[in-house]
Amino acid sequence: MHIEVDGQGPALVLLHGWAMHGGVFAPLLKALTEHFECWVVDLPGHGASPERDGLGLHDTAERLLARLPPAHWLGWSLGGLVALRAALDAPDRVRGLVEIAASPRFVVGPDWPHGVDHTVFASFASELRQDYARTVERFLALEVMGDEHAREEIRWLRQRLAERPPGDPAILRDGLAILADTDLRAELPTLACPSLWIAGRRDRLVPWRALEHAAQASGGQFLCLDKAGHAPFLSHPETVAKVIQGAFAA
Repeated sequence: MHIEVDGQGPALVLLHGWAMHGGVFAPLLKALTEHFECWVVDLPGHGASPERDGLGLHDTAERLLARLPPAHWLGWSLGGLVALRAALDAPDRVRGLVEIAASPRFVVGPDWPHGVDHTVFASFASELRQDYARTVERFLALEVMGDEHAREEIRWLRQRLAERPPGDPAILRDGLAILADTDLRAELPTLACPSLWIAGRRDRLVPWRALEHAAQASGGQFLCLDKAGHAPFLSHPETVAKVIQGAFAA
């Protein structure tokens, strides 16, 4: 896997979301590298990390744990599920957890109204086979929808995606399956490390209530940014960085 290291201080791992790559964290890194040694990962099959063997939640967490030092972990969206899995599996290696717009369960259920319908991810998986570029573009629009700077953010995301190879379609379908099928709610009370859950109140993909619930279940801190969508670290990078620094910087 492609991993870039920058900054000084306690180690902090950053994991991006579906179809993205580590370059998406550039606005946040400007502030974080003053306080943390940031290990920015391209997940398997994304960006500069080629992959042929598929993308699995447990496997990806294990591979990262083998490559990375003991650290705080930050995960956005899909990356948040990987980070949470790693924290649950290796409490001696994950010292703190930051979940940004990431839910322990992304789809709705009889006892879980804080998600999207299962057909959303099934639809993206089907469309990937027909029109890769259009499908990714539609997902980008969903990520910035509701944010007060949505137009600027979607242009910026397009530019960042073009800087590295496109995600492998088969791997992206695996990622959608992870989002559709994973439910880690029952394990939240066993989370051993301090956690910080950051939501955008205007998020159209992960309702902020999902992160509020997860913070309560895990004994973590919760922050909801009123004017942010699914990528609050893009719309409010200084605020997000300051909260992370307050929680985990030495």
